[in-house]
Amino acid sequence: MNTTTTPVQTPIIRSRAVERIVRGQPTSDGDGVKLTRVLTQPLQKRLDPFLMLDAFGSDAASDYIGGFPSHPHRGFETVTIMLEGRMRHQDSVGNVGLLEPGSVQWMTAGRGIIHSEMPEQEEGRMAGFQLWVNLAARDKMTAPAYRDVAPADVPALALGNGVRLRVIAGSALGVAGAVTRPTTEPLVLDITLPAGQTFDAALPAGHNAFVYVYGGGAVDVGGDAPTRVDSERMAVLANDAQADGVRLTADAALAHPARVLLVAGAPLNEPIAQYGPFVMNTTAQIHEAVADFQRGALAG
Repeated sequence: MNTTTTPVQTPIIRSRAVERIVRGQPTSDGDGVKLTRVLTQPLQKRLDPFLMLDAFGSDAASDYIGGFPSHPHRGFETVTIMLEGRMRHQDSVGNVGLLEPGSVQWMTAGRGIIHSEMPEQEEGRMAGFQLWVNLAARDKMTAPAYRDVAPADVPALALGNGVRLRVIAGSALGVAGAVTRPTTEPLVLDITLPAGQTFDAALPAGHNAFVYVYGGGAVDVGGDAPTRVDSERMAVLANDAQADGVRLTADAALAHPARVLLVAGAPLNEPIAQYGPFVMNTTAQIHEAVADFQRGALAG
């Protein structure tokens, strides 16, 4: 992994506060893969352009061995962040890729793609995230695209106070992430916070944003009157025109560093019509997507 030491970070002037805390819903997808759906459909307008966040993690092979057999998508992008385990991607455009610990897969479904993600292990832990990012109406029928980002190609920063971050998308502290995308301008940071340490993340005032705490223990989010966010909870950050970022501080009593996923993006402010793996702007477009899939035309 490429690591740059950054001794000093620039403090933000005013931190966003926590608007609400969300507990994910246990569910299953694919062929019985157990996961937690953290960002659900009722939050799509509030967290535009983000449509879904799934967190998965289990030591039991029975929870993931069925994988995600071939299924279609249209109208958005999927971002898979692998923490532990190995999955094999194959799609109708001819792409084949390996998801391994620390890797990222960024797939633009566009006008249509059919893909599968199947485990390449029969035991051990499998853990990670999948984030869905909407596409603007003008981009929904673009050609599908796929990119694998190896662990070594995700820029990593080590700050002087022990905080570490992986810049998956967007930029942080002047370092460009592995992926940059126009229009929605997503920022995706994977942050490791040692006990009692603070990280100030700059955020554009107009972006919707949330944090998901997923390991180590609680994190205080905000400035003068922070809100404690426990592990396996998502905090929706308040939109504040005067705020220039968010302050994250790990509980001083933690035995292990906290892990935080910070996500922000520019809202599209467009209608959202979703039917399963299809996300368009109108019901008529959804009917068209289903019909295209049924006649075998949804393959890139």
